[in-house]
Amino acid sequence: MRTILRTAALSAVALMTATACGGQGSPAGGEGPDPADADLTVVTGVYPLEWLAREVGGDGVAVVQLTEPGMEPHDLELTGRQIGELTEADLAFYVAGLQPAVDEAVEQEASDRALDVADVVELHPAGEGGHEHGEDDGHGGEEAHGHEEDAHGHEEDAHAEEEHAEEGTEGDGHDHGDLDPHFWLDVDLMSQVAGALGERLGELNPEAAAEYTANAEAVTAELEAIGQEYEDGLASCEHNEVVVGHTAFSYLTEHYGLEQVGISGVDPDSEPSPTQIAEIADFVKEHGVTTIFTEPLMPEETAQTIAGETGAAVEVLDPLEGVTDASPGDDYPSIMRGNLEALRAALVCS
Repeated sequence: MRTILRTAALSAVALMTATACGGQGSPAGGEGPDPADADLTVVTGVYPLEWLAREVGGDGVAVVQLTEPGMEPHDLELTGRQIGELTEADLAFYVAGLQPAVDEAVEQEASDRALDVADVVELHPAGEGGHEHGEDDGHGGEEAHGHEEDAHGHEEDAHAEEEHAEEGTEGDGHDHGDLDPHFWLDVDLMSQVAGALGERLGELNPEAAAEYTANAEAVTAELEAIGQEYEDGLASCEHNEVVVGHTAFSYLTEHYGLEQVGISGVDPDSEPSPTQIAEIADFVKEHGVTTIFTEPLMPEETAQTIAGETGAAVEVLDPLEGVTDASPGDDYPSIMRGNLEALRAALVCS
């Protein structure tokens, strides 16, 4: 099967290269060397990993981004050309469970040339670190009750944790279950992944290993600085409730002692019911929440509805799944800092 798929993918690459140019196959964001001229090529499907690969890889590493700008990364479907790009890459850098199409392609075409973030850091079960649809205040996702889908989610979480513990770091063919992939909102976890990426690139290209290590250390220093800004900026706030469109912010809210309240769950495509919207509106009124956060890649109609009923403002809190014109910055550090300013204003921090 692997031989058949590889042949089909490479045939698609040849055909599409002959009939089209630009777009897919060029370095992410137009930065860095072309894959044909690079020491190594890294393929990824979500922006935070693209940023890490560029920063740690430096000038000699080409980074190919599979998700087009402005596209929801969870919905990615791979073309024949993209499968060919992944097949030819030196490293597939991904988060298992985030993009099923990438998971499948890596398993079939690049299992021996992959770095799965879920094998580097411990991902949280989806639903941890906050509650959804107006659950009782202060209990978080672990004590969710009153909604059938929440109960089902926690049953799956327990099963996922079991499987993950059994599988450890086997690398190929594993199933990370119902886990929250948004680790990149925790700068400490990002630092761990930066170090692991530097090591892996050094194994692939030993001549540049010292450069990759130095780059990873520089990234870690920048992430530590951002983390300290969050510690200082969120140290004294009148509120700690963060109402968001979907529960993508658990890593951030857990890290800084905040309470995430999601209009929908970790899946951005799930639609809240009228009852759930009413519960969120009641929560906002009861707790004096000043701001309903929406995201650049999500429609804001539901947030506007709740804001209209409660008098709260609607602002952007970016989960960094992609960079758009609506993002509060143009790269990972600036967006993280923009998120901090949005949180400080919403939580009335001094």
